[in-house]
Amino acid sequence: MNIEELREYCIIKPFVEETFPFDEETLVFKVMGKAFLLTSITSQPVQFNVKCDPEMAIELREKYAYVLPGYHMNKKHWNTIVCESNANRKLLKQWIDDSYQLIIDSLPKKVKEEMIGG
Repeated sequence: MNIEELREYCIIKPFVEETFPFDEETLVFKVMGKAFLLTSITSQPVQFNVKCDPEMAIELREKYAYVLPGYHMNKKHWNTIVCESNANRKLLKQWIDDSYQLIIDSLPKKVKEEMIGG
């Protein structure tokens, strides 16, 4: 997955915005103002941080060499995914989806109601 594919996959999700809150290289995708994916637009290969269930985070790190503890993040809740040639694209998308959903699930009830127009 290259940076353009990563961006396209993230930005099509509902209520997502892309920002550069830290510098001109660190692209952050947020849903309702909360980050679910961070990536450097210059890193090769592409790598990104996604939120993950703490137990699953450890399991994924043990199973896949391209899944690492979240770089510059809370290592309990975030993984860094390195998009190496052997990285499974379907899994990459699933982990992005999982991160997005974890953020949605953590939003206050009022914000969730706003999202669905309630």
